[in-house]
Amino acid sequence: MSELRSFYLERDEFNRKLGDGFPAGSLVLIEGGSGGGKSTISQRTCFGLVENGSTVTIVSTQQTTKGFINQMYSLDYPIANHLLKGNLLYIPVIPLVEAAKTRTDFLQRLMSAKELFAKDVIIIDTISALIKYSADAEKTLDLVSFFKKLNGIGKVIIITLEPDQLDESIMSVLHSSCDIYISLQVKASGNEIKRTMVVNKFTGAKGQVTQMVGFRIEPNVGLVIEISAVS
Repeated sequence: MSELRSFYLERDEFNRKLGDGFPAGSLVLIEGGSGGGKSTISQRTCFGLVENGSTVTIVSTQQTTKGFINQMYSLDYPIANHLLKGNLLYIPVIPLVEAAKTRTDFLQRLMSAKELFAKDVIIIDTISALIKYSADAEKTLDLVSFFKKLNGIGKVIIITLEPDQLDESIMSVLHSSCDIYISLQVKASGNEIKRTMVVNKFTGAKGQVTQMVGFRIEPNVGLVIEISAVS
């Protein structure tokens, strides 16, 4: 498919650095440690997507609905209109993280929740918190197969995860199966924290993709792309 899911915003270079958007039918993996910026990257991507006409569902283990709305506005990503129009659906699943500890069928229940996957783009932040108690390599393959069926009808699936929450066998399945693989790195430099997006894989790019993208997060501004990445 040639269609791109653009998340362009005039105020930053994020979309341009990542090939002018994600190709329709992509499975996108964004990984990083706690505090690495996964949720902010997801929120920036979400806002850009709905601003450019895509519909989006966010499944979040991180925030309540109120917390999400407050966070978006603190980053100057005003999403109330998109929520009211139904272009954006936010589903907090914080209680399910605890329930997942005792459910061996949790992945199957996730895949059977059809309403979660009705939009053009589905963001799950963070999927590792949901599946770490019930996933093994075989079940992860089933989940990836499910995602790929959705990709086959043009949907973009974006999943974030913390690598240390999952076994290496599961990580291997996810790394080999995704179309776009971005890892987030954090490095202390004096009194500053340097953050970098490393693009390890980007299949089907329509524009130029920058392999290393430095960024910072500022209140009332949101995601800011640095001129140069961390070396």
